[in-house]
Amino acid sequence: MSYRVRYTKAAREDLQRLYKFLLDRDLEAARRAREAIGKSIEFLCDFPFSCRKAAPDNPFLREVIIPFGSGGYVALFEIEDNETVTILAIRHQREEDYY
Repeated sequence: MSYRVRYTKAAREDLQRLYKFLLDRDLEAARRAREAIGKSIEFLCDFPFSCRKAAPDNPFLREVIIPFGSGGYVALFEIEDNETVTILAIRHQREEDYY
């Protein structure tokens, strides 16, 4: 079974914010980060339940860890149904938390 991945408006804004942050400093790092995030999101198409639970009382709210350099990113997502995964937010691991 393959899931369709969709993004909330807030998650798309997170992606733009994270990309712009790196783009202002290092174009190549921004490209690599975009690729790393993309590969991890592709993983969710096939294996969303393999990611860690974000809340102990909700088995459908999960996080995928996205390694990148000495840190990385975390994407919060929800498994909506048997066909859809929704990315709710993406943050850098050094950020305090999701907005």
